Amino acid sequence: MPNEPIKVLVVDDHQLIIEGLKSLLEYERDILFCAGANSVREAMDYLSEHAIDVVLMDVNMPGESGIEAAGKIKVQYPHIKTLALTMHDDISIITRMIEAGAAGYILKRTNMNEVIDAIRIVHEKGRYLGMDAQRIIMDNMGVSSDQSEPSTNKKLLLTARELEVLTLITKEYSNEAIANKLFISQRTVEAHRRNIFYKTKTKTIVGLIKLAILKGLIKNEQEINDDEKKEE
Repeated sequence: MPNEPIKVLVVDDHQLIIEGLKSLLEYERDILFCAGANSVREAMDYLSEHAIDVVLMDVNMPGESGIEAAGKIKVQYPHIKTLALTMHDDISIITRMIEAGAAGYILKRTNMNEVIDAIRIVHEKGRYLGMDAQRIIMDNMGVSSDQSEPSTNKKLLLTARELEVLTLITKEYSNEAIANKLFISQRTVEAHRRNIFYKTKTKTIVGLIKLAILKGLIKNEQEINDDEKKEE
């Protein structure tokens, strides 16, 4: 039995954007454009009655913002992935969107093929940050002296298992899911999480995402394209 297509809801106050994305996604066999919504209220009403996998969400919306919507979706529909698609390239917006629960962040100026890649990646229990978003995070958050060479474990002193746990945390796996994936107990997962936060001196998921970028654990568009060429 073939896999079900990824069901997508597009939330944007500009109908032209919704129609453009609808036209783009119609050519993808594994992605299904289900509907568009011009406000957060419309989006939440739709989600209450329809099964959706990924929500493409703008930040600026009439009434409630996309940030507030990402938080609501995370709480009410934890299985749904919210992917921010916006013109905002401000670090505070990116940070707030991620902390609210968004699994990805890409800018509207990006190549539309990247939007398709991002949808697939976040749907597969992943996290996707566009190149621009990654650059903004790195430029604005800085790198502490003990993390100046994160490409090796010499500075961070993370064990191989802790790196595995870090990767799964940034992909939004729960403690239970990590335990099942790595065949360890939840108590062991919790210990690894504490060690990771302590060793990296991070306190939030955004800090861990920054670390994952530095470690090369979050792929960008170019790396995805390179992987596809290798598979060919």
